[in-house]
Amino acid sequence: MQPQVRTVAFELEKALGKILNEPIRLSAAGRTDSGVHATGQVVSFSTERSFPFERLAIALNSILPNDITVCEAEIVEPSFSARFSALERTYVYVVLNSERPSALLRRYANQVRGSLDLDRLRQAAESLIGEHDFRSFCGVLPENGTTVRCLNRIDARRQGDLMVLTFGADGFLHHMVRTITGTLLEVAAGRREAESVKEILETRDRQKAGVTAPACGLFLAGVRYADFDSYRDPPICSSTLP
Repeated sequence: MQPQVRTVAFELEKALGKILNEPIRLSAAGRTDSGVHATGQVVSFSTERSFPFERLAIALNSILPNDITVCEAEIVEPSFSARFSALERTYVYVVLNSERPSALLRRYANQVRGSLDLDRLRQAAESLIGEHDFRSFCGVLPENGTTVRCLNRIDARRQGDLMVLTFGADGFLHHMVRTITGTLLEVAAGRREAESVKEILETRDRQKAGVTAPACGLFLAGVRYADFDSYRDPPICSSTLP
């Protein structure tokens, strides 16, 4: 929740409070900046209230604003935390690589004009895989804790005019995916050498990395747990719109 600002957390907590008739505080698997989307966000909360929880998603969707949808709801063990029980988070970043803008996709893809070399992007991404200090790709440093993360994969593919990047890691820093994306797109456009990404990583200096890619193309697409994965493809990746 943020004072004076409408957030997904606030709307969910308000709706849950109305249904359960008690204040509810959520734990979320990850934060999403303003303008970022989520298809696989996971939240958890505790309540002593009695309710037919198999119908909770239906009840919530009947009173939530039309830009927030609950996909499903389950009762879990008391020890479960949407945040701390997560094993891996998956983000998807969508680029519209076209000279022509799209009125329908502008909220869900970052338009980049000019040629983008997918092979150069993949080559540059290889140096980021594994456990590293990603301080160079962090917007606001964490108040507590380390900037070391384990980036398990960066997959890149073309889908018509779309370039889709998929990131999987144990966790992400503030603006980490967007800053990596901005840097990789500079490589793909020929404005940086692929080898420079490894050097950027080693300097631990945010000023050496590329621009932070716009929020509109980013989706929190899934969170993996020991016995559950919330991954859902962003709708933009399953259709081609004008």
